Amino acid sequence: MIYGQKVVVVLPAYNAAKTLLKTYNEIDRDIVDEMILVDDASHDDTSKVAESLGITTIVHPQNRGYGGNQKTCYTAALKAGADIVIMLHPDYQYTPKLIPPMAYLIASGHYDCVLGSRIIGKGALKGGMPKYKFIANRFLTAFQNILSGERLSEYHTGYRAFSRRVLETLPLEENDDDFIFDNQMLAQIFYFNFGIGEVSCPTRYETDSSSINFIRSCKYGFGVLGVSLLFRLQKMGLAKSSIFSASGRRLGE
Repeated sequence: MIYGQKVVVVLPAYNAAKTLLKTYNEIDRDIVDEMILVDDASHDDTSKVAESLGITTIVHPQNRGYGGNQKTCYTAALKAGADIVIMLHPDYQYTPKLIPPMAYLIASGHYDCVLGSRIIGKGALKGGMPKYKFIANRFLTAFQNILSGERLSEYHTGYRAFSRRVLETLPLEENDDDFIFDNQMLAQIFYFNFGIGEVSCPTRYETDSSSINFIRSCKYGFGVLGVSLLFRLQKMGLAKSSIFSASGRRLGE
């Protein structure tokens, strides 16, 4: 615990059997009180490896997608009594060693959400991020900052920490079950006036790390543009979306 607050790490997993142990070994168990892995109908032994490590494991009988996986992760973490939830990919792309500073920034009350940014510093390309993804990241982030009025270094990291209040407030059940879930969630955080901080995060693209292909990356990019435009129109009173509704469905509803 940190300042008496329970820290839970959630691991949205898909075919992560080869990298889960490396990820697990770098998680600071003096800080983290519980780990929950959600296996999104993997074709390998992800769930067996997780159970052998003593990780609380939930298995989807059918693939629900990256966003659907996160919904299960956060619902389980809240039921487990989490005060702080760290979302970490078990594919070893992000270093688990940043969990303590991210958790402390939430526990101290400085931020409601903390992102592990691959762009702060010069680690993205050095860590193996494909150039087309780096260029798309910079373009989309600039576009999103203009429409949101924020100044994040990137919106596309999969390394995130949240306070319990964020997860209980946002209508996350209204969000998509695919990769665009991440950007919808950030737009919701802005809309509901939660504070976001960032820490510099080195990244590594390895053979066994998960990654979406070029076509899905393009689909994701257009989805990001759509979410950003919808956010701006909602703020201007020109649109009305359930993902920004105070009466939208919360987790578990």
